[in-house]
Amino acid sequence: MFDCLDQQLFILARGAAMKSLLPPDMDANAYGTYATAIFVAGWATGGLIFGSVGDRIGRAKTLTITVLMYSVFTGLSALSKGWVDFAVYRFLTGLGVGGVFGLAVALTADALPDSARAGALGTLQALSAVGNVTAGLISMWVGGMVSRGEISADWSWKLMFIVGAAPAFLCVFIQMRLKEPEKWVKAREAGRISGAKFGSYASLFGDKRWRGPALFGMMLSVAGVIGLWGIGFFSPELVGPVIEESLKAQNLPASEIAGAKAHYIGLNSIVQNVGAFIGMLLMTKLAQVIGRKKAFAVAFVAALLATVGFFQFFNGPGDIWMSAVMGGCQLAIFAGFAIYLPELFPTRLRSTGTSFCYNVGRFVAALGILQTASIKTWASTGAVTATEKIDSFRDAASYMSVIFLIGLVALMFLPETKGRPMPED
Repeated sequence: MFDCLDQQLFILARGAAMKSLLPPDMDANAYGTYATAIFVAGWATGGLIFGSVGDRIGRAKTLTITVLMYSVFTGLSALSKGWVDFAVYRFLTGLGVGGVFGLAVALTADALPDSARAGALGTLQALSAVGNVTAGLISMWVGGMVSRGEISADWSWKLMFIVGAAPAFLCVFIQMRLKEPEKWVKAREAGRISGAKFGSYASLFGDKRWRGPALFGMMLSVAGVIGLWGIGFFSPELVGPVIEESLKAQNLPASEIAGAKAHYIGLNSIVQNVGAFIGMLLMTKLAQVIGRKKAFAVAFVAALLATVGFFQFFNGPGDIWMSAVMGGCQLAIFAGFAIYLPELFPTRLRSTGTSFCYNVGRFVAALGILQTASIKTWASTGAVTATEKIDSFRDAASYMSVIFLIGLVALMFLPETKGRPMPED
């Protein structure tokens, strides 16, 4: 929950931060895209590092380190003086964020019986939407203070990042109360006797039993990650300008427009993630009933249709419900990741394999995010009016949505795991 709170605070504060940190002649949207790509690259790097460390020294210990990292560097982002140090803080925050998913799902998968595992993992991922909704509420609160003149727009994004440092206080509780799964403890002791390698990428790719699931699991994750981070999480860049144009037509003061724009961007985030929460719970149930692969196939097709529909047809506050549909379809895929990926690898490689699939794809996703900016720039060539620029962004996002089809291809090469015990050596 707190992991995604900090992610979403960045998404919501990104535009204001770029406008504050960059000179007026520099494109704030473009540099916001670059900052996002750097954050996602840090996420991928952290996932590779801490996924392996978690298999070696324990999921609970490593989880404490990652929570502390992303909390501290989110808070320090508020102290940025320019784009460069902001980007550095984003990368370091990403290192911590990247480790959380693989560690959390491996810990949960190892701690619970087979009958409860899928439901628990899907619910765990659904709680990410609670963090995202909380970030949206914070954005609306801050936007209200800007509208009332209590703080300046330049301070709004700083306050949001300061709030994002709060999870650091959880680290003491986590370290004291969270225990390593008994399954991992026993496997680790047996591994020391037998010489089995824990958290080894050489072992992951040296055995064909794990190499195939790792590579095609990564391909599966690439489709979902680019779809969300390269497209879905850029919805504020559509919602904000559309709302701004409608408010300008009413001849409102600039300060009121800024506050109202922040309000609707926050509301969009809330609606999007309420839909995500419902979508992830539905995906969890669907995966339990019809199987993991069929559930993924439904989710990828739905995500493609919902994303294109949102970016083509969102035209104002009355269409905000479309964010819920897109969020539900896109984030449902991530509930599938939480359930499915740990079922592909043995205990000694569970965090490593899960993190590899989920996070290496983020290097590709970072390039996908940059490609979104490139397509947007290409599509906007010759665009002069605000409406033309908005339309060019609609088209760029729609073109990128075909990425969801890659997930359908990956499914053809992956096993069905419904009703099977998790693999072991």
